[in-house]
Amino acid sequence: MQRSPLKDDPGPVHAAHGRGTNQTGVRLYNERLILSLIRRHGRLTKVDIARLTGLSLQTTTVVMNRLEADGLLLAGERQRGRIGQPAVPYSLNPDGAYGLGMVVGRRACELVLMDFVAGVRRRERLTYPYPLPDALIAFAGSTLPDLIATLPPSAQARICGTGIAMPFELWNWEEVLEAPKDALAGWHDFDMAAELSRIAPGPVRVMNDATAACAAELTFGGGSAYRDFAYFYIATFIGGGIVLNGSLFPGRSGNAGAFGSMPVVARGPGGGAGVQQLIRSASLYRLERQLGAIGIAGSQLWEQPDDWTRFSAPVDAWIEEAAEGLAQAIASCLAVVDFEAMVIDGAFPAPVRDKLVKRTAAAFARLDRQGLTETRIVAGTMGRAARAIGGAALPLLDTFGRDLDVLFKD
Repeated sequence: MQRSPLKDDPGPVHAAHGRGTNQTGVRLYNERLILSLIRRHGRLTKVDIARLTGLSLQTTTVVMNRLEADGLLLAGERQRGRIGQPAVPYSLNPDGAYGLGMVVGRRACELVLMDFVAGVRRRERLTYPYPLPDALIAFAGSTLPDLIATLPPSAQARICGTGIAMPFELWNWEEVLEAPKDALAGWHDFDMAAELSRIAPGPVRVMNDATAACAAELTFGGGSAYRDFAYFYIATFIGGGIVLNGSLFPGRSGNAGAFGSMPVVARGPGGGAGVQQLIRSASLYRLERQLGAIGIAGSQLWEQPDDWTRFSAPVDAWIEEAAEGLAQAIASCLAVVDFEAMVIDGAFPAPVRDKLVKRTAAAFARLDRQGLTETRIVAGTMGRAARAIGGAALPLLDTFGRDLDVLFKD
């Protein structure tokens, strides 16, 4: 099952035909291209694949038969009632491959086992006031064997590796997380991938958590409907990602879409206004503090992640504040790139997300938008699972996909 990632990507739609190219590289590229197309479209026939890639029907048949024999594709029922021979649609086999994902959040850690079509087979969760490296490794060591044992031995051999979705520079957030001084200093020289590789199936990949969430939205969610979009993901802190020409754009350092650092104008309780970073208003740590001010432990947001109805009044107040900042950030993004859509998602219940999207669109409509291209402000489709799915997808896309190739080139 170990297929080496390609180093050369001849293009977003055309297949490789092998002129002056290593034949193994061509074969692997065409396999990955076909799998990516079927993932995006759901089901495709061999004729569909040949038309989309430019490969001959004979070559397409050879490649797809090999993928079916490898257990990566499933043949559906023949489509009758058309001119010519009945066509057989092919889809991805959920049991064709698996990925393990670890999300290191500021308030919680999750470990997931995910199948080839982003189905989460099992999930384990640990909450804490702030993340400590040794505690997370201990959690992984005690939890991973049970996750892996969910699969029969024959399927365990199809685990491609482990992906970690985590924030960068965790040590910079002690004050905001209300952690003791130097409590997070251990992250300075801690190599999470190296430590996890001692106990987890490899290879182990690491990606910024918000970028991983964006990758999940693009690959498995509604993001594939847009060629270009900016993605805002709100958890303890707000982050994001950028998609250009249908592909994730990680940036030079892998930190593109760091929207939390974007300056916005915020209004104070006395009516005055000042400039601050978006992270100070459109992050859930802000809601945690607002709950604490009225005697409710902010940790309850993470202990009850799917139902915040009991916090409706403070949540509504936070939504209003966050929407104003998000609207300004969206306007700033559009001044740089004329994105087709702005996608908003986060680690909160779907009703909270939908209300935030609606309020953000209303706030954006009130801004002076002269000179800006219109955009769609829409809800993400992955929700709280986005970072976990993005993390677990890293080994799958590294092995079988094309969307994240740029992240793993030497």
